[in-house]
Amino acid sequence: MSHEPVERFRPTSGRILGVLALALALAVVVIGVVDRESGFPPPVVAAAVIFGILVWAAMLRPKVWVTEQDLVMRNMLHTVCIPLAAIEQVVVRQVLAVSAGEKRFVSPAIGRNWRQAFRSNRAARQPTALESYPVFVEERIAQLAEDARSKSGVTLLSDEQLVLAEGVRRTWAWPEILALAVASVAFVVALVV
Repeated sequence: MSHEPVERFRPTSGRILGVLALALALAVVVIGVVDRESGFPPPVVAAAVIFGILVWAAMLRPKVWVTEQDLVMRNMLHTVCIPLAAIEQVVVRQVLAVSAGEKRFVSPAIGRNWRQAFRSNRAARQPTALESYPVFVEERIAQLAEDARSKSGVTLLSDEQLVLAEGVRRTWAWPEILALAVASVAFVVALVV
């Protein structure tokens, strides 16, 4: 069983704004560290570090890909691996939502803006070029899940599928969590001193 990506889905939003916000946070930190006398004070530098970590985690870290066996959704502070055959439903609205077992898993990496989501709810029509990629992702993941169920001989909403859903794994993003904790402590210390 390979954990290498077989198919990657590019994130649909937040990348450009995320890079700009991360660059701004880095600029504040560099100015605050290099020019200690007339630059930014330590609480502002610590807040910029927290902001940078949150921008990274919320806007640049989320990704979605498929391995031979699993759908992998890397989110802000954790990664979820869902067996493809356990997936019951895939829906892309403002976020990607996947149902497996009695649980729902979401990822902000793939989504539509609120106007696209509203329009797609109003009427069945041909999606525009901007809307077609989220639709493609939704249909592709649903097809991969159906193929995985066919390979393993599992039917949709069966007891076997519920058993497979127990194989969902969640791993925490400890580097981001620890960086946020350290930066938060540094911010409090900078405020007190």
